[in-house]
Amino acid sequence: MKKNEIFMRLNKFLSLSGIASRRKSDNLIKMATTEVNGKICLDPAFDVNINDRVSYEGKTIKLITDKIVLMLNKPANVITTVKDTHGRKTVMDFVKSKTRLTPIGRLDRDTTGLLLLTNDGDLQQFLTHPSNRISKDYIAIIEGRMKKLDIKKLNKGVYIGNKEYGKAKILKQETIKGRSKITLRLKHGKKREIRRIFFRMRKKLLSLKRIGLSKLKLGDLREGCFRQLTDNEIKSLYQR
Repeated sequence: MKKNEIFMRLNKFLSLSGIASRRKSDNLIKMATTEVNGKICLDPAFDVNINDRVSYEGKTIKLITDKIVLMLNKPANVITTVKDTHGRKTVMDFVKSKTRLTPIGRLDRDTTGLLLLTNDGDLQQFLTHPSNRISKDYIAIIEGRMKKLDIKKLNKGVYIGNKEYGKAKILKQETIKGRSKITLRLKHGKKREIRRIFFRMRKKLLSLKRIGLSKLKLGDLREGCFRQLTDNEIKSLYQR
């Protein structure tokens, strides 16, 4: 490759350096977080040359050769972010890695369960892009029971506000002493979608846990613990 030959676009460089997905990198670049050869660049499509020095938030970044994907069983009252300005616990407090990792998607503070963290920007982009309709399985504990009409309505779509509809498939429902344990599957990923669904359907949600993502299952991984995915598990994430 010649000295000044175009290498790749800046947003792709950030993605392949483990900063964020390519889509999120667009926004980060526009927020003046990125420098090329000491000068701030606001253009995600800027062409980076092979010998250019790229920095993110003042630190030089390089392309990643070893890709890592970790699965965390996220506890409650933990923020899904790399750092928090209010001193609250984040998912990074539970993960030990010398490599810079970022969460794939988001679980809200009170939701527990399966959360992936990676330095693989392409995987992050694939799993979070709405058009790929990646399935996400949850267990919800509610007061009462979902009736047949409720299930049919949820399968068709429930208005959840802000001109959005929430949609999910009930896989299983068990009711004991007035409370139901419901396993449901989503293929969308709107902000706080399940909580908004149950609120609109007047069902009190007591707890929510993610147990599956694509072909991957949480299994018996203990809350607050993490493990590295195998190559086969990573490949399974691309299967829909």
